[in-house]
Amino acid sequence: MHHTTSVRSLRRCCALTAAAFVVAVATAGPAAAHAEVEAEGARALDQNVALTFSAASESSSAGITKLEVILPKGMEPGDITYKEGPDGWKLTPTGRGYTVSGPKLAVGEDADHVVTVRQLPDARSLVFKTLQTYSDDHVDRWIEQDDTSEDGHGHGHPAPRLELKPAAPGAKPVSPSPTQEPTTAAPSSDTVSGEPTTPSATPSTRPTADSTNDDGMPVAAPLGIGAAALLLGGGVWWFKSRRSGSA
Repeated sequence: MHHTTSVRSLRRCCALTAAAFVVAVATAGPAAAHAEVEAEGARALDQNVALTFSAASESSSAGITKLEVILPKGMEPGDITYKEGPDGWKLTPTGRGYTVSGPKLAVGEDADHVVTVRQLPDARSLVFKTLQTYSDDHVDRWIEQDDTSEDGHGHGHPAPRLELKPAAPGAKPVSPSPTQEPTTAAPSSDTVSGEPTTPSATPSTRPTADSTNDDGMPVAAPLGIGAAALLLGGGVWWFKSRRSGSA
């Protein structure tokens, strides 16, 4: 009787162990897949921070070719500088973040890359939604705000999340992204050293046509000369006529 009870207990224990093993194997795959971002000791408002992204491969037949990262509020594409990543991959800014892409990775190989951010926002945590594209055009969407899913076991696709420590004392936000160098306008002639100023649009000081001629001589002068010549000529004619009459 005692022997039978022991056998039954052993069988029950083996069955429970096997069931637990099956459950563990069944859930290990989805639980292992992830997309993460890390920055050791990162604090809010820190500047020139290196962010390391890692996206796990979930395909058994295709390699990863591209990652699109959607930046959280307070970060702009111009804040991001590409530091390192898979061989041949390049960073391209987008309207909402950036992409890193290049030759497809080996099947099963995770996609890791590092970028430098000009300054972290003043926040407690940052969520970087990520779209992961494979060579067969399949897309893994690491966009869920929390590690939850419909099955209730956390086997979804949570977005990479970076927890930040409080800002250092005295830390202040800088402009969100580098501004484009302003175009230098040509300076006005009255501000360039050694150059004459442009004449202002004031009334001309040149004498008007009714007071001088083109040679600068007053108009009345030639008129007076002409009148004198006429009088002199008339006097000579009158004098000659008188002499002829007397003769």
